[in-house]
Amino acid sequence: MTPPETIGSTLGAVAAALEAAGFDEARRRARRLVAAALGLSASEVFARLDRMITEEEDERVAEFLARMVAHEPLSRILGMREFWGLEFMLSTDTLDPRPESETVIEAALARLPDRARAYRILDLGTGSGCLLLALLSELPAASGIGVDAAPGAVDMARRNAMRLGLAARAEFAVGDWAKSLTETFDVVVANPPYIAAADILGLPPEVRDFDPRRALDGGFDGLDAYRAIAAELPRLLGPGGVFAGEFGQGREAAVAELIVANGLTVGCVIPDLAGIPRCVVAQRGSGEKMVGTGQSPA
Repeated sequence: MTPPETIGSTLGAVAAALEAAGFDEARRRARRLVAAALGLSASEVFARLDRMITEEEDERVAEFLARMVAHEPLSRILGMREFWGLEFMLSTDTLDPRPESETVIEAALARLPDRARAYRILDLGTGSGCLLLALLSELPAASGIGVDAAPGAVDMARRNAMRLGLAARAEFAVGDWAKSLTETFDVVVANPPYIAAADILGLPPEVRDFDPRRALDGGFDGLDAYRAIAAELPRLLGPGGVFAGEFGQGREAAVAELIVANGLTVGCVIPDLAGIPRCVVAQRGSGEKMVGTGQSPA
């Protein structure tokens, strides 16, 4: 890329390169890339279009552009992703948290009316720790544990807890789902791998090539993780305990069937912001009424 002289000309050159590479919303993507490379906000980019950029800045823009053209997400390039208004560090061992996963947080919080209560929370397949830490940020007396099979993910979750000032209430452990746990919890959340193995090659390259495969691959039918989790939920949930889990598009009936087969009551299925059924909410079959609203179980 020929070194541009100003932020404005850099922005135009990056947008043209992204458009030529087939990216939609090239101008918006260019604005985010340039802002990130220069350490500015989007509003600062627009306010300083005439500012000259340095050679070092131009090199960083070129590096970011080359990686984005190779379909590496900007969050991966930066090693950071905003989720629930919090900044999470990422690594090659962690899934890149996406906005639809916030549906799990909303579902859980809607069923925890007493924000001052010392809830115990379990996050299965914790990855970056985003689900557990987002909940703890909203529940000042709560504490919890996140479990992941990847030691690198557990290390990153611990680092995120420290950065966010939540380490005193969050612990993380390497494990095979909940097999090593003996306590019961008020809330269990999960965003397990739910892509059928044969479908992974058809995923967008931003996902297929940069998210860890073990965080995507749900086995032959995409339900392996849910089979393991559903079997453990009856002993993990205390009286009135709630489970909120993310699932793949079109799998609400299959996931609900697995949960019910293990003795739980499915209260509702909740859509994400795009209107796609995304989160199943269930609890032990205690006969207690669940708090909150959502679609009827499939």
